[in-house]
Amino acid sequence: MVSADFVARLADRAGEAENMRRLPRATIDDYRESGLARLLLPARYGGQQADFPDSLDAVRTMAHGCASSAWTLGFYTLHNWLLALFDEQAQDEVFVDGPVLCPAPLAPTGRGAPVDGGIRLTGRWSWATGVMEADWVLVGAICGPDDEPYPALVLLPASDIRVDDVWHTAGMCATGSNDVVVDDVWVPGHRLVKVVDIYSGTTPGAALHDAAVYRWPMVPALALTAAMPALGSAELVADLYAQRLGERILAYSGVAQKDQPTAQVRLGDARVRLRTLRTLVDAAADDIQSRVSGGQHVGRAARANTRAAAAHVVHESRAVIADLLEASGASVQFLDNPMQRAKRDVDVIAGHVVFDYDLSRELAGALEIGANVSPFAMI
Repeated sequence: MVSADFVARLADRAGEAENMRRLPRATIDDYRESGLARLLLPARYGGQQADFPDSLDAVRTMAHGCASSAWTLGFYTLHNWLLALFDEQAQDEVFVDGPVLCPAPLAPTGRGAPVDGGIRLTGRWSWATGVMEADWVLVGAICGPDDEPYPALVLLPASDIRVDDVWHTAGMCATGSNDVVVDDVWVPGHRLVKVVDIYSGTTPGAALHDAAVYRWPMVPALALTAAMPALGSAELVADLYAQRLGERILAYSGVAQKDQPTAQVRLGDARVRLRTLRTLVDAAADDIQSRVSGGQHVGRAARANTRAAAAHVVHESRAVIADLLEASGASVQFLDNPMQRAKRDVDVIAGHVVFDYDLSRELAGALEIGANVSPFAMI
Protein backbone atom coordinates (compact mmCIF):
# COMPACT_ATOMS: atom_id res chain seq x y z
CA MET A 1 0.00 0.00 0.00
CA VAL A 2 2.80 2.42 0.90
CA SER A 3 5.94 1.50 -1.00
CA ALA A 4 9.49 2.44 -0.11
CA ASP A 5 9.63 4.49 -3.31
CA PHE A 6 6.53 6.43 -2.29
CA VAL A 7 8.07 7.24 1.11
CA ALA A 8 11.35 8.25 -0.53
CA ARG A 9 9.51 10.67 -2.81
CA LEU A 10 7.77 12.19 0.19
CA ALA A 11 11.17 12.72 1.79
CA ASP A 12 12.55 14.29 -1.39
CA ARG A 13 9.64 16.75 -1.49
CA ALA A 14 9.52 17.51 2.24
CA GLY A 15 11.41 20.78 1.95
CA GLU A 16 9.44 21.88 -1.11
CA ALA A 17 6.16 21.05 0.62
CA GLU A 18 7.20 22.97 3.73
CA ASN A 19 8.06 26.05 1.69
CA MET A 20 4.83 25.83 -0.34
CA ARG A 21 2.75 25.34 2.83
CA ARG A 22 0.70 22.70 1.00
CA LEU A 23 1.32 19.34 -0.64
CA PRO A 24 2.87 19.37 -4.11
CA ARG A 25 0.65 18.14 -6.92
CA ALA A 26 3.02 15.21 -7.46
CA THR A 27 2.34 14.02 -3.91
CA ILE A 28 -1.42 14.15 -4.46
CA ASP A 29 -0.98 12.17 -7.68
CA ASP A 30 1.18 9.58 -5.91
CA TYR A 31 -1.43 9.27 -3.18
CA ARG A 32 -4.22 8.58 -5.64
CA GLU A 33 -2.13 6.03 -7.52
CA SER A 34 -1.05 4.25 -4.32
CA GLY A 35 -4.55 2.99 -3.60
CA LEU A 36 -4.48 4.43 -0.08
CA ALA A 37 -7.38 6.75 -0.88
CA ARG A 38 -9.60 3.68 -1.45
CA LEU A 39 -8.47 1.77 1.64
CA LEU A 40 -11.42 2.72 3.88
CA LEU A 41 -13.85 3.53 1.05
CA PRO A 42 -16.95 1.28 0.94
CA ALA A 43 -16.84 -1.59 -1.53
CA ARG A 44 -20.05 -0.40 -3.21
CA TYR A 45 -18.14 2.72 -4.34
CA GLY A 46 -15.07 0.85 -5.55
CA GLY A 47 -13.17 0.88 -2.27
CA GLN A 48 -11.31 -1.82 -0.36
CA GLN A 49 -13.49 -1.52 2.78
CA ALA A 50 -10.48 -2.69 4.82
CA ASP A 51 -10.44 -3.09 8.59
CA PHE A 52 -9.65 0.23 10.23
CA PRO A 53 -6.32 -0.82 11.82
CA ASP A 54 -4.93 -1.48 8.32
CA SER A 55 -4.75 2.27 7.71
CA LEU A 56 -2.61 3.04 10.76
CA ASP A 57 0.56 1.36 9.59
CA ALA A 58 0.33 3.17 6.25
CA VAL A 59 0.15 6.59 7.91
CA ARG A 60 3.00 5.77 10.29
CA THR A 61 5.18 4.61 7.40
CA MET A 62 4.55 7.75 5.34
CA ALA A 63 5.90 9.82 8.22
CA HIS A 64 9.31 8.26 7.60
CA GLY A 65 9.30 10.52 4.55
CA CYS A 66 7.38 13.60 5.71
CA ALA A 67 5.18 14.08 8.77
CA SER A 68 3.09 16.82 7.15
CA SER A 69 2.40 14.62 4.14
CA ALA A 70 1.54 11.63 6.35
CA TRP A 71 -0.82 13.77 8.42
CA THR A 72 -2.60 15.25 5.39
CA LEU A 73 -2.86 12.03 3.38
CA GLY A 74 -3.83 10.09 6.50
CA PHE A 75 -6.68 12.49 7.13
CA TYR A 76 -7.82 12.39 3.51
CA THR A 77 -8.08 8.62 3.96
CA LEU A 78 -9.82 8.93 7.34
CA HIS A 79 -12.28 11.47 5.99
CA ASN A 80 -13.38 9.18 3.16
CA TRP A 81 -14.22 6.75 5.97
CA LEU A 82 -16.06 9.53 7.79
CA LEU A 83 -18.09 10.36 4.69
CA ALA A 84 -19.07 6.69 4.48
CA LEU A 85 -21.00 7.20 7.73
CA PHE A 86 -23.47 9.59 6.11
CA ASP A 87 -26.85 8.93 4.57
CA GLU A 88 -26.88 6.87 1.35
CA GLN A 89 -27.99 9.86 -0.71
CA ALA A 90 -25.03 11.92 0.48
CA GLN A 91 -22.62 9.09 -0.28
CA ASP A 92 -24.05 8.59 -3.78
CA GLU A 93 -23.47 12.28 -4.34
CA VAL A 94 -19.95 12.60 -2.96
CA PHE A 95 -18.50 9.26 -4.14
CA VAL A 96 -19.83 9.43 -7.70
CA ASP A 97 -16.23 9.38 -9.01
CA GLY A 98 -14.67 7.44 -6.12
CA PRO A 99 -12.68 8.80 -3.17
CA VAL A 100 -12.42 12.54 -2.64
CA LEU A 101 -10.10 15.00 -0.95
CA CYS A 102 -12.12 16.28 1.99
CA PRO A 103 -10.71 18.33 4.89
CA ALA A 104 -12.75 18.18 8.07
CA PRO A 105 -12.41 20.91 10.71
CA LEU A 106 -14.86 19.37 13.16
CA ALA A 107 -15.09 21.86 16.04
CA PRO A 108 -18.72 23.10 16.13
CA THR A 109 -17.90 26.73 15.35
CA GLY A 110 -20.69 27.14 12.79
CA ARG A 111 -24.45 27.58 13.10
CA GLY A 112 -26.93 25.69 10.96
CA ALA A 113 -30.28 27.45 11.09
CA PRO A 114 -33.16 25.14 10.10
CA VAL A 115 -35.03 25.86 6.87
CA ASP A 116 -37.26 23.72 4.69
CA GLY A 117 -35.27 20.74 3.43
CA GLY A 118 -32.05 21.52 5.30
CA ILE A 119 -30.13 24.33 7.00
CA ARG A 120 -28.55 27.70 6.27
CA LEU A 121 -24.94 27.39 7.39
CA THR A 122 -22.67 30.20 8.57
CA GLY A 123 -19.36 29.96 10.39
CA ARG A 124 -15.59 29.93 10.47
CA TRP A 125 -13.44 26.87 11.14
CA SER A 126 -9.74 26.53 11.88
CA TRP A 127 -7.33 23.65 11.22
CA ALA A 128 -8.73 22.58 7.82
CA THR A 129 -5.89 20.22 6.89
CA GLY A 130 -5.50 19.81 3.14
CA VAL A 131 -8.09 22.44 2.28
CA MET A 132 -6.02 23.87 -0.58
CA GLU A 133 -6.74 20.72 -2.62
CA ALA A 134 -10.30 20.09 -1.40
CA ASP A 135 -13.14 18.61 -3.44
CA TRP A 136 -15.58 18.65 -0.51
CA VAL A 137 -15.40 20.02 3.05
CA LEU A 138 -16.84 18.57 6.25
CA VAL A 139 -17.43 20.96 9.17
CA GLY A 140 -18.93 20.86 12.66
CA ALA A 141 -21.93 23.02 13.49
CA ILE A 142 -24.68 23.53 16.03
CA CYS A 143 -27.87 22.80 14.12
CA GLY A 144 -31.59 22.78 14.78
CA PRO A 145 -33.87 25.31 16.45
CA ASP A 146 -32.63 27.47 19.30
CA ASP A 147 -34.65 25.52 21.87
CA GLU A 148 -33.42 22.08 20.67
CA PRO A 149 -29.91 22.52 19.25
CA TYR A 150 -27.71 19.54 18.42
CA PRO A 151 -24.11 19.23 17.16
CA ALA A 152 -23.76 17.79 13.67
CA LEU A 153 -21.24 17.31 10.91
CA VAL A 154 -22.18 19.11 7.73
CA LEU A 155 -20.94 18.29 4.23
CA LEU A 156 -20.66 20.85 1.43
CA PRO A 157 -18.74 21.20 -1.84
CA ALA A 158 -15.50 23.17 -1.79
CA SER A 159 -17.07 25.68 -4.17
CA ASP A 160 -19.32 26.83 -1.30
CA ILE A 161 -16.46 27.85 1.02
CA ARG A 162 -13.83 30.55 1.21
CA VAL A 163 -10.27 29.76 2.36
CA ASP A 164 -8.51 32.28 4.60
CA ASP A 165 -4.72 31.80 4.33
CA VAL A 166 -3.58 31.87 7.97
CA TRP A 167 -1.29 28.83 8.12
CA HIS A 168 2.09 30.35 9.03
CA THR A 169 3.45 27.95 11.64
CA ALA A 170 6.67 26.59 13.12
CA GLY A 171 5.90 23.02 12.06
CA MET A 172 3.49 20.90 10.00
CA CYS A 173 3.68 23.68 7.43
CA ALA A 174 2.85 21.50 4.42
CA THR A 175 -0.55 20.51 5.80
CA GLY A 176 -1.93 23.84 4.58
CA SER A 177 -4.37 23.85 7.50
CA ASN A 178 -5.96 27.20 6.72
CA ASP A 179 -9.30 28.53 7.92
CA VAL A 180 -12.62 27.81 6.21
CA VAL A 181 -15.33 30.49 6.00
CA VAL A 182 -18.97 29.87 5.04
CA ASP A 183 -21.53 32.65 4.76
CA ASP A 184 -25.22 31.69 4.74
CA VAL A 185 -25.02 28.64 2.47
CA TRP A 186 -27.95 26.28 2.06
CA VAL A 187 -27.15 22.63 2.82
CA PRO A 188 -29.71 19.86 2.21
CA GLY A 189 -30.68 17.74 5.19
CA HIS A 190 -29.20 14.52 3.83
CA ARG A 191 -25.74 16.08 4.13
CA LEU A 192 -25.94 16.24 7.94
CA VAL A 193 -25.15 13.53 10.47
CA LYS A 194 -25.52 13.93 14.24
CA VAL A 195 -22.33 13.93 16.31
CA VAL A 196 -23.90 11.62 18.90
CA ASP A 197 -24.11 8.92 16.22
CA ILE A 198 -20.59 9.67 14.95
CA TYR A 199 -19.16 9.32 18.46
CA SER A 200 -20.96 6.06 19.18
CA GLY A 201 -20.68 4.30 15.81
CA THR A 202 -24.45 4.30 15.16
CA THR A 203 -24.57 6.37 11.97
CA PRO A 204 -26.66 5.70 8.84
CA GLY A 205 -23.52 4.43 7.12
CA ALA A 206 -22.94 1.83 9.82
CA ALA A 207 -26.25 0.21 8.88
CA LEU A 208 -25.89 0.80 5.14
CA HIS A 209 -22.55 -0.98 4.71
CA ASP A 210 -22.87 -3.57 7.47
CA ALA A 211 -19.10 -3.80 7.96
CA ALA A 212 -17.21 -3.50 11.22
CA VAL A 213 -15.02 -0.66 9.96
CA TYR A 214 -18.05 1.67 9.78
CA ARG A 215 -19.04 0.93 13.36
CA TRP A 216 -15.79 2.38 14.72
CA PRO A 217 -16.50 5.41 16.94
CA MET A 218 -14.97 8.61 15.65
CA VAL A 219 -12.69 9.77 18.48
CA PRO A 220 -10.66 6.53 18.71
CA ALA A 221 -10.36 6.52 14.91
CA LEU A 222 -9.27 10.16 14.84
CA ALA A 223 -6.88 9.86 17.78
CA LEU A 224 -5.05 6.78 16.54
CA THR A 225 -4.76 8.08 12.98
CA ALA A 226 -3.45 11.45 14.15
CA ALA A 227 -0.89 9.81 16.46
CA MET A 228 0.77 7.87 13.63
CA PRO A 229 2.73 10.78 12.08
CA ALA A 230 4.29 11.46 15.49
CA LEU A 231 5.30 7.83 15.99
CA GLY A 232 6.60 7.51 12.44
CA SER A 233 8.61 10.72 12.87
CA ALA A 234 10.20 9.39 16.07
CA GLU A 235 11.13 6.18 14.24
CA LEU A 236 12.69 8.25 11.46
CA VAL A 237 14.72 10.29 13.96
CA ALA A 238 15.97 7.08 15.61
CA ASP A 239 17.07 5.76 12.22
CA LEU A 240 18.85 9.02 11.39
CA TYR A 241 20.48 9.13 14.81
CA ALA A 242 21.81 5.59 14.34
CA GLN A 243 23.21 6.55 10.94
CA ARG A 244 24.73 9.69 12.40
CA LEU A 245 26.46 7.71 15.15
CA GLY A 246 28.28 5.70 12.54
CA GLU A 247 29.65 8.83 10.86
CA ARG A 248 30.01 11.57 13.46
CA ILE A 249 33.38 12.62 14.87
CA LEU A 250 32.99 14.93 17.84
CA ALA A 251 34.49 18.37 17.44
CA TYR A 252 37.64 19.20 19.42
CA SER A 253 38.00 15.73 20.93
CA GLY A 254 38.20 13.81 17.65
CA VAL A 255 36.34 10.90 19.26
CA ALA A 256 33.92 8.82 17.16
CA GLN A 257 30.51 9.22 18.76
CA LYS A 258 29.64 5.58 18.08
CA ASP A 259 32.28 4.61 20.64
CA GLN A 260 30.58 6.59 23.39
CA PRO A 261 28.53 4.33 25.71
CA THR A 262 26.11 7.15 26.48
CA ALA A 263 25.31 7.56 22.79
CA GLN A 264 24.71 3.82 22.49
CA VAL A 265 22.42 3.90 25.53
CA ARG A 266 20.29 6.65 24.01
CA LEU A 267 19.81 4.66 20.83
CA GLY A 268 18.93 1.46 22.69
CA ASP A 269 16.53 3.34 24.93
CA ALA A 270 14.80 4.95 21.95
CA ARG A 271 14.34 1.62 20.18
CA VAL A 272 12.74 0.01 23.25
CA ARG A 273 10.41 2.95 23.81
CA LEU A 274 9.31 2.99 20.18
CA ARG A 275 8.64 -0.75 20.13
CA THR A 276 6.55 -0.30 23.25
CA LEU A 277 4.52 2.43 21.57
CA ARG A 278 3.90 0.21 18.53
CA THR A 279 2.60 -2.48 20.88
CA LEU A 280 0.33 0.03 22.62
CA VAL A 281 -1.13 1.19 19.30
CA ASP A 282 -1.77 -2.37 18.18
CA ALA A 283 -3.45 -3.25 21.47
CA ALA A 284 -5.68 -0.16 21.42
CA ALA A 285 -6.71 -0.69 17.80
CA ASP A 286 -7.30 -4.41 18.30
CA ASP A 287 -9.51 -3.72 21.32
CA ILE A 288 -11.85 -1.43 19.37
CA GLN A 289 -11.75 -3.70 16.32
CA SER A 290 -12.72 -6.77 18.35
CA ARG A 291 -15.63 -4.91 19.93
CA VAL A 292 -17.09 -3.61 16.67
CA SER A 293 -16.49 -6.95 14.90
CA GLY A 294 -18.42 -8.68 17.68
CA GLY A 295 -21.30 -6.26 17.39
CA GLN A 296 -20.61 -4.74 20.80
CA HIS A 297 -21.30 -1.15 21.69
CA VAL A 298 -18.03 0.70 22.33
CA GLY A 299 -18.67 2.52 25.59
CA ARG A 300 -17.22 5.79 26.78
CA ALA A 301 -14.61 4.15 29.00
CA ALA A 302 -13.16 2.14 26.11
CA ARG A 303 -13.17 5.20 23.87
CA ALA A 304 -11.45 7.29 26.55
CA ASN A 305 -8.78 4.62 27.03
CA THR A 306 -7.99 4.71 23.32
CA ARG A 307 -7.75 8.50 23.34
CA ALA A 308 -5.39 8.30 26.34
CA ALA A 309 -3.27 5.69 24.56
CA ALA A 310 -2.97 7.89 21.48
CA ALA A 311 -2.04 10.92 23.60
CA HIS A 312 0.65 8.85 25.31
CA VAL A 313 2.05 7.78 21.93
CA VAL A 314 2.43 11.42 20.88
CA HIS A 315 3.80 12.53 24.25
CA GLU A 316 6.40 9.76 24.30
CA SER A 317 7.31 10.11 20.59
CA ARG A 318 7.99 13.79 21.20
CA ALA A 319 10.19 12.92 24.18
CA VAL A 320 12.20 10.36 22.17
CA ILE A 321 12.85 12.92 19.43
CA ALA A 322 13.96 15.56 21.94
CA ASP A 323 16.29 13.08 23.66
CA LEU A 324 17.99 12.04 20.42
CA LEU A 325 18.35 15.59 19.12
CA GLU A 326 19.94 16.59 22.42
CA ALA A 327 22.74 14.11 21.68
CA SER A 328 23.11 15.01 17.99
CA GLY A 329 24.97 18.30 18.08
CA ALA A 330 24.19 21.74 16.72
CA SER A 331 24.39 20.81 13.05
CA VAL A 332 21.02 19.04 13.13
CA GLN A 333 19.36 22.38 13.92
CA PHE A 334 19.53 23.64 10.34
CA LEU A 335 15.98 24.08 9.09
CA ASP A 336 16.45 21.68 6.18
CA ASN A 337 17.69 18.87 8.43
CA PRO A 338 15.01 16.13 8.59
CA MET A 339 15.70 15.54 12.29
CA GLN A 340 15.01 19.16 13.11
CA ARG A 341 11.94 19.23 10.86
CA ALA A 342 10.61 16.15 12.65
CA LYS A 343 10.97 17.88 16.02
CA ARG A 344 9.10 20.98 14.85
CA ASP A 345 6.38 18.88 13.26
CA VAL A 346 5.79 16.70 16.31
CA ASP A 347 5.84 19.73 18.61
CA VAL A 348 2.90 21.07 16.60
CA ILE A 349 1.13 17.69 16.45
CA ALA A 350 1.28 17.52 20.26
CA GLY A 351 -0.82 20.68 20.43
CA HIS A 352 -3.85 18.99 18.84
CA VAL A 353 -6.80 19.02 21.23
CA VAL A 354 -7.18 15.24 21.17
CA PHE A 355 -3.63 14.89 22.53
CA ASP A 356 -4.12 17.03 25.63
CA TYR A 357 -2.09 14.70 27.84
CA ASP A 358 -3.54 15.74 31.18
CA LEU A 359 -7.14 15.80 30.01
CA SER A 360 -6.97 12.48 28.14
CA ARG A 361 -5.65 10.70 31.23
CA GLU A 362 -8.16 12.49 33.46
CA LEU A 363 -11.08 11.31 31.30
CA ALA A 364 -9.84 7.71 31.23
CA GLY A 365 -9.33 7.67 34.98
CA ALA A 366 -12.64 9.35 35.75
CA LEU A 367 -14.64 6.93 33.62
CA GLU A 368 -12.88 3.93 35.16
CA ILE A 369 -14.02 4.89 38.66
CA GLY A 370 -17.46 6.15 37.66
CA ALA A 371 -16.80 9.84 38.27
CA ASN A 372 -18.90 12.45 36.49
CA VAL A 373 -17.71 13.30 32.98
CA SER A 374 -19.32 15.94 30.79
CA PRO A 375 -21.56 14.47 28.07
CA PHE A 376 -19.79 16.82 25.67
CA ALA A 377 -16.29 15.48 26.43
CA MET A 378 -14.37 14.55 23.29
CA ILE A 379 -14.53 10.77 23.64
